[in-house]
Amino acid sequence: MIRAVASMRGVVLARTTVLARAATLVRAGVRGYATPNTKTEETKSLIESKRQASLAGGGTKRISVQHSKGKLTARERIDLLLDPHTFREYDAFVEHSCTDFGMSSNKITGDGVVTGVGKINGRTVFVFSQDFTVFGGSLSQTFAQKVCKIMDRAIQAGAPVIGLNDSGGARIQEGVDSLAGYANIFQRNVLASGVVPQISLVMGPCAGGAVYSPALTDFVFMVRNTSHLFVTGPDVVKAVTNESVTQEELGGASVHTRKSGVAHGAFDNDVEALARTRELLSYLPQSNREPVDTRYTADPIDRADVALDTIVPADSHRAYDIKDVVRRIVDDGRMFEIMEDFARNIVVGFARLGGQSVGIVGNQPLVSSGVLDIDASVKAARFVRFCDAFNIPLVTFVDVPGFLPGTQQEHNGIIREGAKLLYAYAEATVPKIAITTRKAYGGAQCVMSSKQLRGD
Repeated sequence: MIRAVASMRGVVLARTTVLARAATLVRAGVRGYATPNTKTEETKSLIESKRQASLAGGGTKRISVQHSKGKLTARERIDLLLDPHTFREYDAFVEHSCTDFGMSSNKITGDGVVTGVGKINGRTVFVFSQDFTVFGGSLSQTFAQKVCKIMDRAIQAGAPVIGLNDSGGARIQEGVDSLAGYANIFQRNVLASGVVPQISLVMGPCAGGAVYSPALTDFVFMVRNTSHLFVTGPDVVKAVTNESVTQEELGGASVHTRKSGVAHGAFDNDVEALARTRELLSYLPQSNREPVDTRYTADPIDRADVALDTIVPADSHRAYDIKDVVRRIVDDGRMFEIMEDFARNIVVGFARLGGQSVGIVGNQPLVSSGVLDIDASVKAARFVRFCDAFNIPLVTFVDVPGFLPGTQQEHNGIIREGAKLLYAYAEATVPKIAITTRKAYGGAQCVMSSKQLRGD
């Protein structure tokens, strides 16, 4: 017994000696004996330094260049898009894994894209914002993984995903890994299609393979004079076709909102584009499984408007603006028009009736008498199918003289594209109301939400 007690006393004495020695070494600054508090402080310091590096992006000089072009930074755009203090960032500290071409010593925290989740008018949305100040916003394998993660989370959560595009394209140092990153993003665009709303804002260059992600989303907005979309740039066009063209002429906002129909709207600056995106989202549901929120309106549901008795001229040869008719019917006279400058002979957009979001389609007598042509058919069919996918009722204003005749239309596929509009209305299972404001002739009468296409 005495021996056991003595042994225990020896162990205690030895431990006391070791602890005393460790304390002496720590006071002397000997490494390897840091206290838990010291380690915690070191970790906090490391995290804070990485956080500051991530917030700094490409640095003060590059941010100044971004501002000099009339463009906001990736984080400034997110701050304007989302409700204040709601953004929660994902993967802020990651860096690329490329070791070729000197890239192992050239890393910037965040790797050129800011991703996360936040709220718009209290509703959850997922966002990625490309940072042109970091490697020109070029896409790496790590960059793509961050974007794909956000899109996967959006699909799982049943919430919209918004992409702010400002990129020089693929990061060439990573070769096919970068191209594979694009393909992974495209796959997510397709998986999310018809499941959650997808909105793309092109706020700078978007070239090469990068253009296909916005093109796969539901809505594409551009900023005039600062954003460009093209598969090949002016230099390649010159080398291959000997055609001299500027970036703006090749793929500026006016080109894609008026000629190609790739973009659904153009705005004067980043601030306006972000504000209008917030407004658009108010007309859309969180996902295809949820209804659109009903908004309170002081506009009475039984309001009468005597101007509607005379707004359509008695003279059938006189044109009128279908937008005036729509504004007098919908709540508060407000409509969010989509593709306003493309195929202007048909009007599509969102409005509210009794506080509920509805999709508006209307032939426009002011432009080509509201005739249906290839572009009008493409524009309307795409919109109708979106509304059907997200359970948004359709209201169609019909005043159509028929399909546009001529060899150009026939050769370019009016039958093919007209059939797509017919198909879109026929397959739509949402409530469909059609108002014939003056005339509906020929095959166009059948196509424009007719009773035989399950019109309500």
